[in-house]
Amino acid sequence: MYDIATRKHTLDLLADGRSMNSVSKETGISRAAIRAWKSRLEPLPRLLPNALPCAAPTDKASYAYLLGLYLGDGCISPHPRGGHHLRIACADAWPGLIELCRVAIKAVRPDDKVYLLQKQGCVAVTSYGRHWTCMFPQHGPGKKHERRIVLEGWQQEIVDAHPWEFLRGLIHSDGCRVTNWTVRNGKRYEYPRYFFTNKSDDIRKLCTDTLTKVGVQWTILARGSDPFNVSVARKGSVALMDAHIGPKY
Repeated sequence: MYDIATRKHTLDLLADGRSMNSVSKETGISRAAIRAWKSRLEPLPRLLPNALPCAAPTDKASYAYLLGLYLGDGCISPHPRGGHHLRIACADAWPGLIELCRVAIKAVRPDDKVYLLQKQGCVAVTSYGRHWTCMFPQHGPGKKHERRIVLEGWQQEIVDAHPWEFLRGLIHSDGCRVTNWTVRNGKRYEYPRYFFTNKSDDIRKLCTDTLTKVGVQWTILARGSDPFNVSVARKGSVALMDAHIGPKY
């Protein structure tokens, strides 16, 4: 059995002009099953833009954190026999982050198992389940920065209620806290600074919109000609970030 989100995603790929063979190879779903869904006389039920997923998260603070991790370093891939794997890549240098990610997944989906897959330089915190595409409707073909990333209404409500958890997930995935320095009048000055770096304009905007809502001042710094970096350097704003996020460990 495949959930509605899986079937809808598969049919959306066909609607985009993909061949049945290529969709079958990407999703792991047999062509016979896809053909049967395509030929149904009645349309599949649709999730309205603001509707809750089929398995709404009960621990919303943990979900906000996990959403930030997913938008930064997460992906969802289909399992050949149905369901999907959620994978969050966490660098070996941050064992605390690996554990925080594992705990968040268990809090969001208590009945789904979580396991760690060691890869070169990182650990893929992985969970198999039949509802990950419902929990993260931003899933889709291609890289995140090459397609639109927009939160559903129910996701935005969670982020609005738990903005610091969401920001913490973003910073823990694609951000860092560093010590910058400068020289003034021959004297060296050091100061802390937060960065969030992501190629997706949409994901960076989710970050900056949320920073603004919690009173953090930010600027955009370009990497070459590309505005990939969100910077937080004002003393008061860094203090706020330290109080609610802090460095990775």
